Amino acid sequence: MDNLNAEDLRHDWSVAEIEALFALSFNDLIFRAQSVHRRRFNANEVQMSTLLSIKTGGCAEDCAYCPQAAQYQTGVEADKLMQVEKVVAAARAAREGGASRYCMGAAWRELKDRDVDAICDIVKGVKDLGLETCMTLGMLTEPQALHLAEAGLDYYNHNIDTSPEYYGEIITTRTMQDRFDTLQHVRSAGMKVCCGGIVGLGEGRRDRAGMLATLANMEEHPESVPINMLVQVEGTPLHGTERLDPLEFVRTIAVARIVMPASMVRLSAGRETMSDELQALAFLAGANSIFCGPKLLTTANPAQPRDEALFDRLGLKPMPVQAHHA
Repeated sequence: MDNLNAEDLRHDWSVAEIEALFALSFNDLIFRAQSVHRRRFNANEVQMSTLLSIKTGGCAEDCAYCPQAAQYQTGVEADKLMQVEKVVAAARAAREGGASRYCMGAAWRELKDRDVDAICDIVKGVKDLGLETCMTLGMLTEPQALHLAEAGLDYYNHNIDTSPEYYGEIITTRTMQDRFDTLQHVRSAGMKVCCGGIVGLGEGRRDRAGMLATLANMEEHPESVPINMLVQVEGTPLHGTERLDPLEFVRTIAVARIVMPASMVRLSAGRETMSDELQALAFLAGANSIFCGPKLLTTANPAQPRDEALFDRLGLKPMPVQAHHA
C-alpha cells in the first residue's frame, strides 16, 4: 500500500488492502487522504451541486432504503415527468444560487424509449445555462445512452450501492451485473460515470471496503463518486437500522479519496443531520463536492445559509465550473 504516489491510478486493490486502510489510526488515515487530495485538487474548493427530482415516486424497484419504491408506504406520491421549462427554471435558480453542477433524477427502473426525447430536451436546456449536467434514470440501453450523450449529458449516475456480497440484502429486482451493463453503456457513449454507494445500510466494514474495491478496480475510475449516509425513512425496510458511527463515515470518505485519487468524492445524502464538525472532517478527508438546496430528491438537505456559513468558517469557496476537469 505504501507505494501509492500522486500519479498512480491503481485498478488492482484487494479488499484486504482497503480494509487495512480503514484500520489505520484516524490521524494517519486523514493525513494520507489529505496528502493525496492536495496533489490533485485545490484543498479549499468544494463543488456546489444541486439535485432535482424530475419524476418522483412509483418506482418498481425494491431498494430497501428508498422512499420512492411503489411497494413501500412512505407518503411519497408518484407524479409525472416534469416539463422542460420547469426543470430549466429550477436549474437557472440553482445557478444563481452558486451551483455549477445540476443533477436530475427520475424514479424509474429503466428509461423508457418514449421518454428519451423529453429527457434530451431537458439536458439541452440545462446545458444552455452553462451548467455541468448529470442524470440518474435507472438502467439504460446502449442506444439510449448514445442519445443522452448526443444531447450533451456530461455524467450519468448509477450507484452500485454496496459490496457485491451484501447487495442481495438491499435489492432483489436488479442485479449488480445489470448496473455494470448500464455503466458500460455510459462509458461506450462517451459520458462520464458517477458511481458510488450508501453506507449505514447495516453492512460491515468489509462490505464498505468491498464497495470501494469494486469502484476502484473498474477499468476507469468513476470520475464522480458519491458517498451517501443512509437517510432512514419510515416505511422502508431499513428504517430503524443501527446508525453508522460518524467517524466510520469519515473513514469511508478518506479511503475513497486514497484509492480513487483523481475522482470527485461527493459528500452526498445524509448531510442534513451531520454536524458542522463532521462535515469539516469529511472535507479534510478529501470530499470536494456537496449538494446544495433544500432537498435531495425526496429527503431534506441543509439550507443554503447554513452551507454558506460553514464555508465561511472553514475558509472554503465554491469550485468554479470546469475546474475539476483540469
